[in-house]
Amino acid sequence: MPGHFEPLPGGGAAVALDDVEISIIRSLAVQLLELIGPGPGEDAPDDPLAELFAEGPSEPPKDPVLKRLFPDAYRDPEGAPGPQEAQEAQAYSAEFRRYTENDLRAGKRDNALAVIRTLDALTPGADGGAVLKLSPEQSRQWLGSLNDLRLAIGSRLEIADEDDTDVLYRLPDEDPRKAMVMAYLWLGGLQETLVNTLLP
Repeated sequence: MPGHFEPLPGGGAAVALDDVEISIIRSLAVQLLELIGPGPGEDAPDDPLAELFAEGPSEPPKDPVLKRLFPDAYRDPEGAPGPQEAQEAQAYSAEFRRYTENDLRAGKRDNALAVIRTLDALTPGADGGAVLKLSPEQSRQWLGSLNDLRLAIGSRLEIADEDDTDVLYRLPDEDPRKAMVMAYLWLGGLQETLVNTLLP
């Protein structure tokens, strides 16, 4: 079980984490929460209908990580689109974003909070480590958050697709990106083994 998820009888998954691993995952989840930001209703808790009718942004985020987490729904048509096709794709994306981004952000916040809460509920052993046991629902939340964390780190490392990771393996130890690369690869391993526990 060390370093990878294993299925639990009856559903769910478990993984043994040491205190450093717990700290790293928790810190990354907190940073993700800060990046995503508060929900629209969190500024006005007195009005329960405010969040229900709140519209999201119509423009894509400026931050490259947020742009990766919340991409445009419609891309320019294949080939060499004319200005009209590009303008239509942009308009469709803006409309789609306006009505979906708040919900997407809320889902990503919920997943990151689930990661933090399950880690905070752990009882450390004598060595500082603990065995994390997740229900099937918590496993899905963890899977979503691990994916978001890898997208965020991959964006900072300018990884466009998995083929770009070959270069990362060859980075010298003194490269300042090395720690991020190690986290990216480690989270990928956790994600892969967690996916395997959810397969029938």
